[in-house]
Amino acid sequence: MIETITTNILRIIEFILALGVLIFLHELGHYLFARLFKIEVEEFGFGFPPRMVKLFTLGGTEFTLNWIPFGAFVRPKGENDPNAPGGMAAAPPWHRLFILLGGPMMNLIAGILLFSVVFNTIGAPVPDVVQIISVNPDSPAEQAGLLPQDVIVSVNDHTIHATQDISELVNANLGKKITITVKRKDQLVNLQATPRLNPPPGEGPLGIVMGSPVRPVSWPEAIPLAIQSTYNQARALISLPVQLLRGQVSPDQARVVGPKGMYDIYTLARTEDQKVDQTNPSGLPIRTISLMAVISVALGITNLLPIPALDGGRILFVLPEILFRRRVPAKYENMVHLIGFATLIILMILITAQDIFNPIQLR
Repeated sequence: MIETITTNILRIIEFILALGVLIFLHELGHYLFARLFKIEVEEFGFGFPPRMVKLFTLGGTEFTLNWIPFGAFVRPKGENDPNAPGGMAAAPPWHRLFILLGGPMMNLIAGILLFSVVFNTIGAPVPDVVQIISVNPDSPAEQAGLLPQDVIVSVNDHTIHATQDISELVNANLGKKITITVKRKDQLVNLQATPRLNPPPGEGPLGIVMGSPVRPVSWPEAIPLAIQSTYNQARALISLPVQLLRGQVSPDQARVVGPKGMYDIYTLARTEDQKVDQTNPSGLPIRTISLMAVISVALGITNLLPIPALDGGRILFVLPEILFRRRVPAKYENMVHLIGFATLIILMILITAQDIFNPIQLR
């Protein structure tokens, strides 16, 4: 029992540090762009106040360590006061725009780098190739002689490009004998199987698990693949509300999670990484790295949403100034962000309560 408690405590510390690094990178993006445009930054805090100790001063910025060990923050001079000389609110709108974009940009870059590690470690799926991962005992596939690592070339002379092709052909021939051509050690083998009408729970008509073989990926190859994965994650997140309204995803699939929900998913990923995985001889926690890449992209995209108090909400007030050369009075903008911040805190409390009393269902 003591060992379990210790493991859980260490896992919580791991998660806080991992998520804290992503938040730190976000704030670092704001800081670097502020310094680029000669905006004074009064404080760069590790963790959140109250302050524990001032670490050092660099370029007029106090770097501090704070008691709440979660993330980081940047406090530029005159963030909400356009009359403060050398402050952020007094800077030209283009400068403020890039400072606000700096945080999300760093998260997207971090996502690309993390996805690159994943692809470089475990490789990338080979397109248009379907391979048998496993065969269930006493299944039609086993009786037909199908083996793991077989590459399915065709079913009833229909060329196979994706797992969906096989599913459609098999489901169209339930209870009927089909011919499956596989590539096995550079040889083509024709086998016959009869898909089941009523397979056991958790098994399909043939009783196989399919996937795509992977090929080794170098670092130069991994980066474009990582950029594509980051784009896919961002697009999926942005399109999620529309898919929910259209009924293309269920409310459970579109559920928003807070730190507690993310920790539950993190725990699952870490547990899976601790299992023996023949596809990952490197020993790197690939599932955890993939999860942190997804969280980093989500953090970047979420902060770009036009919600008051978030970076996107602040950008919404900068754009009219750029386009029409008219600025919303600071007192109104500050009021909107204050209300938005309070609303976000309430939402976070409600989401966390949901994660506690109605935990997400994990496999």
